[in-house]
Amino acid sequence: MKTEEMVAKFKEVFGAGGDIRVYFAPGRVNLIGEHTDYNGGHVFPCALTLGTYGVVRKSMDHNLRFYSLNFEDRGILESSIDELKPDPELFWANYPKGVLWAFDEKGMRVDYGFDLLIWGNIPNGSGLSSSASLEVLTGTLLKDLYGFDVENEGIALLCQRSENHYNGMNCGIMDQFASAMGKKDHAIFLDTATLEYEYAPVKLRDQKIVVTNSRVKHSLVDSAYNDRRRECETALKELKKAMRIKTLGELTEEEFDSIQDAIPDAVRRKRAKHAVYENRRTIRAVEALKKNDLAAFGRLMNESHISLRDDYEVSCEEIDCLVETAWRVDGVLGSRITGGGFGGCTVSIVENAAVEEFERKVLEEYKIRFNREGEVYVVDIGGGPERIV
Repeated sequence: MKTEEMVAKFKEVFGAGGDIRVYFAPGRVNLIGEHTDYNGGHVFPCALTLGTYGVVRKSMDHNLRFYSLNFEDRGILESSIDELKPDPELFWANYPKGVLWAFDEKGMRVDYGFDLLIWGNIPNGSGLSSSASLEVLTGTLLKDLYGFDVENEGIALLCQRSENHYNGMNCGIMDQFASAMGKKDHAIFLDTATLEYEYAPVKLRDQKIVVTNSRVKHSLVDSAYNDRRRECETALKELKKAMRIKTLGELTEEEFDSIQDAIPDAVRRKRAKHAVYENRRTIRAVEALKKNDLAAFGRLMNESHISLRDDYEVSCEEIDCLVETAWRVDGVLGSRITGGGFGGCTVSIVENAAVEEFERKVLEEYKIRFNREGEVYVVDIGGGPERIV
């Protein structure tokens, strides 16, 4: 949808006049490093050119009015800056309200409300971080509209806090950081324990990043995500009795193997193993990319999926079908689940000449197995949030 079309729709919904501004914040795909961000490990996401657009105008009262072109049947959702508590009746609008709450908590209090129309081209429920994109969009427009002194890294942290403590999703920092700090044609090698990061160029002259959407999202994703986090936290406490560490991300594979028996429960042991091994895989994958060894990078992606499937148990049969079919296509360097899990998307590195065959074979097999239509997107690495108008 074009900017002028969104502005026209805004005027139709909320009326014309005033200082109408347009913003964008990207979604993200994580190339490798899954479920490591809340375990003190490394992640390697990149921002996408897909994301969330917002058309906004400050109001002359305390009212908040929200409208989504993706959920037009919900109509205008109304609230107030005087009532910053979660409200199940507000559905998706609890995400921007949560960011308002987080800003308010840090002394960045808005004096007037606003009207906000959003439109996103991230497939809903795909695992490409539509919620983080919406949060970072809100943080970006709050900074600009109200003149708050906060950098993009600070916006990411506030958005994570809002999702953790306002919306009840105990996520790590990766999604919000990738959206807020995105850089075109670069992935972000982020140490989530220290927030130290570097931009790594992703030079794919003969390959493409291909995202395949299963178009399923199993209902246990949020509860199971929080379960996995609790399991890792418990495992860490148990390992601390055997070695002086602060996070699972500090351990090498050898160190973990030598003390893993300190975790008496076999399931928690598998969870912790994934966190440790996935972190080391991510470090080696970035080293491989710097050497332009895409074959090694792809092999590590494959190992990542196996660990997420078997040790962390966040895959599902639909995603496994997409990944395992991709592995059988000549020209696929690597393929894995991406995002929180239990549905959503896979990410693959595919030779240019094999993209068409990849799409045909993967979608065909998926249709045969599940009688369901998947979707394939060849994605580009985009930049961070911005004001467009």
